Amino acid sequence: MPKPRKALISLGDTPYYHCMSRCVRRAFLCVSDPFTGRSHEHRRQWIFDKLKDLTGCFAIDCCGYALMSNHYHLVLYVDREAARAWSQDTVIDRWQRLFKGSVLVERYKSGENLSRAERNAVDLMVSKWRERLMDISWFMRCLNESVARRANQEDRCTGRFWEGRFKSQALLDEKALAACLAYVDLNPVRAGMAKTPETSEFTSISERIVRERVSGKVTKSRTETDQPEHLMPFIGNPRKDMPKGLPFKLTDYLELVDWTGRVIREDKRGFIPKETHPILERLQIDPQHWCYLTKNFESRFKGLVGSAYALKLACKNLGFSRRPGMSACQLLLT
Repeated sequence: MPKPRKALISLGDTPYYHCMSRCVRRAFLCVSDPFTGRSHEHRRQWIFDKLKDLTGCFAIDCCGYALMSNHYHLVLYVDREAARAWSQDTVIDRWQRLFKGSVLVERYKSGENLSRAERNAVDLMVSKWRERLMDISWFMRCLNESVARRANQEDRCTGRFWEGRFKSQALLDEKALAACLAYVDLNPVRAGMAKTPETSEFTSISERIVRERVSGKVTKSRTETDQPEHLMPFIGNPRKDMPKGLPFKLTDYLELVDWTGRVIREDKRGFIPKETHPILERLQIDPQHWCYLTKNFESRFKGLVGSAYALKLACKNLGFSRRPGMSACQLLLT
């Protein structure tokens, strides 16, 4: 029986989450349909545009994405500290970019004198909006509803566009985060939609590579301003006073994805290079396990992904009586 969403999201254990939504009946509803001949390629642009809009409103950053023919993957980062630091006016402004406000809030914004009860009602409403603006479920709801409504209007039909609620996996440590990012970025390569990561469309890896080529050769000193603004930047290996960002070097990650992509190509099936990539050495991941992870990440793990220690701690904090996926985490991520 599926667990409720609140039982799968533990911001005290990790701010990183892998989310996935699939079209109903796994139909080709986002690209050209081979049966009808109709092209829906433009719908992937809808998802991309809406994703950029939402990251500008929510306290949620996008670390990686892959928009496929009938489903999409996101790696999200929930920034609770940023949301809690917002002023009331900032929360109201961000919420009203997405939804209509209330008469009482409009009176507050216009500077009217409110009674104590009215002011308390405004405070309560803004507090609720603040929580929703750092809620993955609200983020995914805004994204999926927008696309579904536009698609149904275009098809002149009603009913489900997405097959069910989105799936999510909590990424409890760096190993899980690195493996999930590579799994997402290499989705088109595994599916045969692209031969290399840089030629894949609507993926975060191709966008980062394009930006790198425009900016010039990536160097170890490259800052987040040189990376796509709507994607969480790579800011280097963990260190003291580390800014917000992905705990890897951009150069290392791009090389790692390219290395992994060459391994999983159909004509290279089963081939494991002798040289271990630097990131894998730092994270102490066996190359064979890494290749398996980047092919089977979504199907191999349950809602919580990380080392055995991180999984035990998260299950304890969530009050789980069992530890789902422990054997896979012990084998592949410990």
